[in-house]
Amino acid sequence: MKIHISWGERSFDIVLYLFMLILMAVTLYPFLYVLFASLSNPANLIQHRGLLMFPTGFSLESYKLVFRNPMISTGYMNTLIYVVLGTTLNLILTSFAAYALSRKGVRLVGPVMFAIVFTMFFTGGMIPTYLNMKNLGLLDSRWAMILPSAISTWNLLVMRTSFAEIPTALEESARIDGANDFRILFQIFIPVSLPIMAVMTLFYGVGHWNSYMDALIYLHHKNLYPLQLVLQEILITNSTDSMMSTVSDLDKGLIQETIKYATIIVATVPILFLYPFLQRYFVKGVMLGSIKE
Repeated sequence: MKIHISWGERSFDIVLYLFMLILMAVTLYPFLYVLFASLSNPANLIQHRGLLMFPTGFSLESYKLVFRNPMISTGYMNTLIYVVLGTTLNLILTSFAAYALSRKGVRLVGPVMFAIVFTMFFTGGMIPTYLNMKNLGLLDSRWAMILPSAISTWNLLVMRTSFAEIPTALEESARIDGANDFRILFQIFIPVSLPIMAVMTLFYGVGHWNSYMDALIYLHHKNLYPLQLVLQEILITNSTDSMMSTVSDLDKGLIQETIKYATIIVATVPILFLYPFLQRYFVKGVMLGSIKE
């Protein structure tokens, strides 16, 4: 049976597609501009005016200088440590809390959930939090980047809702076979909740990768700086002199801009490669964790 599509429906589809193409172009162009600028010849880029649709003269000199900067490699290493350790701790603690709060018959779930949700709307503020971190001896340590964000309230609520949708028959049959709560969580709940676990990995991982404010407040030694704080020093404070020790004074003013663009690409591309591997779980995981019958 052939479905007839009216002129109005066809026109609406065309307008919708055009709108999405324009939205995609507006969203994608800033990234492409930075990419093309980082690959451009510095002298040609300074003279260029208008839209940048391709590199103006190809040059990798900016990337060579960026990777020679020891702060970039140190920032990368620190960020990887924060992402791996932080995300692992996030997933473990969030899974434990979501499992406990999603089980029927657990006492005081209501008051505990109220206290957890309360923190989404009211916090102690920056100064009390800083004083608390100082009294705990966490300033200028890697734990300052991991422990304060150990559990996200929103992610906990999403995972709790997902765990609550798992049939209780699975849990009951496991208990009959002698399984304890740890075995039920790690061998039943987590394996059947891989989509929501993938989404949580993406959320937490991107959060740690982009973490900037905590590092700015709690870290003072540059050997602990994450990549984003190194990027801030390069872009905001114009700290590019350490990369241009081998560049002549005449070329420093030209290559300074392309170094900034190259640094942005170096700091952005790794997290972009992570998304395609988790994207197929993204929509399914969010829907599983956000709908409750």
